Amino acid sequence: MPNANEDTSTAPGRPRHAADQPLSVVPVADDLARLFRAAGFRLALVGGSVRDALLGRLGNDLDFTTDARPQDVLKIVRPWADAVWEVGIAFGTVGAQKDGYQIEVTTYRSEAYDRSSRKPEVSYGDTIEEDLVRRDFTVNAMALALPEKTFIDPHGGLDDLAARVLRTPGTPESSFSDDPLRMMRAARFAAQLDFEVSPDVVTAMTEMADRIDIVSAERVRDELNKLILSEHPRKGLTLLVDTGLADRVLPELPALRLESDEHHRHKDVYEHTLIVLEQAIALEEDGPDLTLRLAALLHDIGKPRTRRFESDGRVSFHHHEVVGAKMTKKRMTGLKYSNELVKDVSRLVELHLRFHGYGTGDWTDSAVRRYVRDAGPLLGRLHKLTRSDCTTRNKRRAAALSHAYDGLEERIVRLQEQEELDSIRPDLDGNQIMEVLDVGPGPAVGNAYKFLLELRLENGPMEHEAVVTALKEWWSQQG
Repeated sequence: MPNANEDTSTAPGRPRHAADQPLSVVPVADDLARLFRAAGFRLALVGGSVRDALLGRLGNDLDFTTDARPQDVLKIVRPWADAVWEVGIAFGTVGAQKDGYQIEVTTYRSEAYDRSSRKPEVSYGDTIEEDLVRRDFTVNAMALALPEKTFIDPHGGLDDLAARVLRTPGTPESSFSDDPLRMMRAARFAAQLDFEVSPDVVTAMTEMADRIDIVSAERVRDELNKLILSEHPRKGLTLLVDTGLADRVLPELPALRLESDEHHRHKDVYEHTLIVLEQAIALEEDGPDLTLRLAALLHDIGKPRTRRFESDGRVSFHHHEVVGAKMTKKRMTGLKYSNELVKDVSRLVELHLRFHGYGTGDWTDSAVRRYVRDAGPLLGRLHKLTRSDCTTRNKRRAAALSHAYDGLEERIVRLQEQEELDSIRPDLDGNQIMEVLDVGPGPAVGNAYKFLLELRLENGPMEHEAVVTALKEWWSQQG
C-alpha cells in the first residue's frame, strides 16, 4: 500500500498521490478526524471525495467513513457541526454542515442484497477494506485515513484514475446484480469525468441491462439528470444506447437510429440529436440548463412514428413536433419529473419547428407577436434550441438560416420595445368588457377576452374607441 508521504506526483500520467492534497483544501477534515480519534474511533475521507481531490476538483461535499456506529457519530458531530440531520441514519449515514461544507459520515458497511430489490440489508463492517470492496468503481474505492494521512487503495483505484478508466472492485456482474443502478452510474461517471469504461464492465452492462427494471423511476431520473448536465453527455448517452440500457429507461433515444435502405436515404436522426444537444450546450450562458438540454435531446423523438416514404423518394416527418411533444410528456411523466419541467420541455419540443415557417422573413408583425406569445417565458430557450437544430453541412444553407433567425430576433426586440410583447394583454380588461357589453361575469366575458387578445396580436396596440367599436361589432355577431 502506498505511503501517504511518498511523492509520486512526478510519475508520468499519474494524478497527485493522496496525502496532503485533500487536507490542504479541506481544513475541517482535520478537525473532525481529531474529534473521532479522541473518542477512540477511526475516520477516513472516502470515495468520490478522494477521487475529486486527486483530480483537483474537490467541492463542498465531503464523504467520510468510520468504525463508529451512527449513535456514536451523532455524539461526536452534534457539538461540533453547524447543523446535523439524520435522514440516512437507517443506512448508517449521519449528515452535517460545517463552515459551508456538506458532510456525510457513514459507518463501515457490509451489505447483502435481495435480487428483487436494490435496497440493501445493511450490516456494519469492522474494517475499511471491507467497506471499500462494496463500492461501485475502483476510483471511488480509495480512502485517506485521518489525521495520520495514510492512503488506502486496495483495488488499484489510483492507477485507474491515472488511466481514466472505470472498473469495479469485484466482478462487474456481482456489483450490478447487487445494485443495478451502478450501470447508470457508469454512464454518468463516463460523462462527468470523460473516462472510458472497461470492456468487462460494458459487457456486463449489456448482458444485465434488464436488471435496471427493478430500480425506481426517481433514481433512474436522478442519474439521467446528472449525466445530461455533465460536461460530456454524449459519452454517457452513447454508452446507454450501445449497452441497451436506453431501451429500458429512455427508449425514444435509440429509436432515433432510423434504419436506412438502398432506396431511401435520410439523415441519421440519432446523430443529429446528439449534435443538437452539444450545440445547445455551447449556447448556454449561465451554466448547465436541464430544460434546454432535455428539449434538445427529445426534440425529434416524434420522427420514428411520423416517418413516411413519399412517392418521389423523399422521407417526411409531418407533425413530428406535435407527436414528439406528447411523447415527451408521457416519458417525462413516467420518469417522475415535475409537472412544471414536463410542461416546459414538451412546449419547447412542440415549438421547435415554428421558426421554419419564417422562410425569407416575410412574417407579419402579428405572426411575430404570436411566436413570442406562444413561447412565453421559454423564448430565450426556444432561440437557443432553434439555432442548435441546424446541423447541415451545407455552409451556405447554415449561414442563411442563422441570418434569418438573426432577423427574427431583431424584429422581436423592436416589437418588444414598442409593445411590451412579453406581457401582451387585450386592450380592455374583464371589468371594461362587462361595462361595454353590459353583461355580468360568465363565459361571454371569457370569449370576448379571447377575441380582444387575437385582435391585439393581429393589430398591435389600438386606440380605445377603435377597440370598443370592434368589440361591439363582434358582440352583435354573437347573436
